[in-house]
Amino acid sequence: MRQFKGRVVTPGEVTAEAVVTREGFNTLASFQMALQFGDKEVKCGDQSNRELYGKSLLNKALCLPQTIGSTTGGLVLYCACSMEKNPACMLFANHIDSLAAAGAVLADVWVDKVTMPVIDSLGDEFLNYVKDGMKITVKADGVVEVE
Repeated sequence: MRQFKGRVVTPGEVTAEAVVTREGFNTLASFQMALQFGDKEVKCGDQSNRELYGKSLLNKALCLPQTIGSTTGGLVLYCACSMEKNPACMLFANHIDSLAAAGAVLADVWVDKVTMPVIDSLGDEFLNYVKDGMKITVKADGVVEVE
């Protein structure tokens, strides 16, 4: 087991299976099928993301470098949480961008039934170490354990 320490963007504790991308994560393209067309498995719809395309994001520990793309990204994260179609947590190797942070914080404040811990600044070493299917545990203090 390895531990990584990041900065807490939204609090919470969770254990989930990792899904990993080393490419930028386009929030709108990734969640569009689930939010607009009712994909219950919340499969990543971003054909440009070869590592995640077609994989379920629902209740997974989404490990990524950063988000990219549309300025709707924050609203998309908020909507995914309000519809209970969100990852269990989002773990950023880099600093989170303001749009993704806004969506995560709005969901944390406004959506009572969902908790989605978000940790950023975990570093390149984290993203190089973690693999799909690994068990991830997020602690309240920003420690991320990878088994």
